[in-house]
Amino acid sequence: MDLKHLAATQALSFVQNGMVLGLGSGSTTAIFVRLLGEQLQSGALREILGVPTSEKTAAQARALRLPLTTLTEHPQLDLAVDGADEVDPALNLIKGLGRAALREKIIESHARRFVVIVDESKLVPRLGRGPLPVEIVPFEAGLQVCWLNSLGCRAELWLEDDGSPIVTDNGNFLARCWFADGIPDPYALARTLADRPGIVGHGLFLGMATEVIVAGEGGIRLLHR
Repeated sequence: MDLKHLAATQALSFVQNGMVLGLGSGSTTAIFVRLLGEQLQSGALREILGVPTSEKTAAQARALRLPLTTLTEHPQLDLAVDGADEVDPALNLIKGLGRAALREKIIESHARRFVVIVDESKLVPRLGRGPLPVEIVPFEAGLQVCWLNSLGCRAELWLEDDGSPIVTDNGNFLARCWFADGIPDPYALARTLADRPGIVGHGLFLGMATEVIVAGEGGIRLLHR
């Protein structure tokens, strides 16, 4: 069993009958959603509702006949399960390389319990080993990229293979920011990004994860915040 499958399988142990779940996006969470659908189809789990964090996850859930709902109908989720691109020792995260960070953050902030599933390669001593995704409105997007470059990072608009801007499910563009020595103060950076008109989301998920399931060659570890 590969590590992503191992972590996703462990996350199923958190799911109980009758729960309303936030369903994350990305390759590891797609395995969890598939396993969840199989449990529902077999009758091992019953009366589960899901709130998807992306159109791709929603399409997968529908194909598995996994009933979906919305935060408007269920503003308090029992559990959210999602992956992460980076996890630091305080269980702060960088997410969003699957292009869905804004919806993920909206939905996962409404969960009583937010369980993150990763393999051990995602553990970092400091956030910022890889790029930080930032969602920006299309209007004057180049200006936002210039401003991001003033924050001590190298920022660029995230492009498709054909050179066109990546467009999120929300109709916005994405930038990626690289910090040469990592992010020295993620909370300060998050506040700065939140205060900037035209920046509508970013991949810093701070103080949100309640547990992180880490799959490694030695098995499963469960980290608690």
